[in-house]
Formats: sequence, structure tokens, C-alpha cells
Amino acid sequence: MNATAVWTDAKYYAVVEATWPSAAKRSLGAVTLREGQDGGSRVSAASVDGVASDSEISAAQEAMRAMGQDSLFMIRDGQEDLDSQLAALGYEIKDPVNLWTCPVEALMDVEIPRVTTFALWSPLEIQREIWISGGIGAGRQAVMERVSGPKAALLGRYDDKPAGAGFVAVHDGIAMVHALEILPHQRRKGMGVWMMRQAAFWAAENGAREMAVLCTKRNTGANGLYASLGMQQSGQYHYRILPTGEEL
Repeated sequence: MNATAVWTDAKYYAVVEATWPSAAKRSLGAVTLREGQDGGSRVSAASVDGVASDSEISAAQEAMRAMGQDSLFMIRDGQEDLDSQLAALGYEIKDPVNLWTCPVEALMDVEIPRVTTFALWSPLEIQREIWISGGIGAGRQAVMERVSGPKAALLGRYDDKPAGAGFVAVHDGIAMVHALEILPHQRRKGMGVWMMRQAAFWAAENGAREMAVLCTKRNTGANGLYASLGMQQSGQYHYRILPTGEEL
């Protein structure tokens, strides 16, 4: 880690697992394999507990390929040796991610204007259409359906028209927001702020004490949004992916 990085509390990895779950997972030596079913990197990346030998990495690659997935590993804080090991095997860095958190009440200090945001389950068709327009297709929407704890689909409206959709779920007192998507023509109108505040009000009603959200480091707009809300960078992780055709 660099001098300004923040060590990620392991509890947040558990929150990610519970609020954005894979379709299935199993152990292969020190490696945990995840079946994502087109749900994205968070649900399909393998992870390592302890130390994995090169042969275990190779076996994991074969297993991921058999599932029709990329050879992809999540690198958590403190796994510098794994990071170096995968780099030596030809794996490239993919999607460094920031974790943002804040107390729930920090987003509840302003009243949301009437009919601006809603939290409901199940998602309306317009919410599904907004997600699809932003690349959040059937595979990622199926991840939401798999969540077993408290959950809600967020809907944002601006000028009496649909503006955005998002998803929030609670695990162990922490509410994590996923799949926050604002329609292009409705951006820069404050909708992301109102939807995060709606998520907080809903989260408080469902026993959450803390808000959390993940954001790729390259998404400067979203990172700026969370910083403007007073959220703090509380950790990070990244992936390592083996380019196609370079399997061991």
C-alpha cells in the first residue's frame, strides 16, 4: 500500500459477499472459486486465503475456464505476495476499486423532496430498463434477486420523469449500495445525491448503522459524488486478470 492508503477492514469483504452474492462458490485448496453467471467481476473473481501454489493457481484457472469465466483473482489488502505471484504468471491489474463509507445519519440530515426518490422491492420495469441502458443486464440483476437479507431497488425521478436506478442491501448493520445508474440526460442534476440519501433513510429503517459503496478508481464522477457527501475512503482492492490466450 502507499502512504495514503487505508487498510480495508475484513468485515467489508463479508458485506460485499452478502449484498452482491455469487451464484455458487467452492474451495480448491487455498483458492475460493465463484460462479458469477454473467454478474460481473465481484461475483466471479476467485480469492485466496493464505498461500496458493502455482499449481493451485493453474487448477483454479482451469476451473474458471470450465465455468466459461475469465481467469480473474481479487487481491485484498495485505496480499502483496499474491499480487506479485500473479503478476509473474502474466496476470494484469484490472479495475482498482475504492470503498467509501459513512455513518447512516450523515446522509439523513436533509429532507428529500417529495416524489424524488423511492425504495421498493421488487424492481419496476422502468428500473430494469435504466439498468440495462447502463450495462447492468440480466446477469447483474439476477445477483440482486439472490440477496437473502433486507434489500431495495432505488428509483430516482427528476421533472416527473425517471432519472436513475440503484440497489441497496444490508448485512451485519452495514448497507451497501450497488448498481447506481443515472440516465445520461438526467445527470448533473443532483440525482445521485438524492438516491444515496434515499438509500440511507431506507437503511436506517432496516437496522443499518453505516453506509458503504464501491467505486472503480477511474470513475472520477462517482468518486467525486461520494466525497461530496462526506463519505470517507475506507479501503480498496483490485483484480488481476490473465489475458485471453495466456493460460498456463
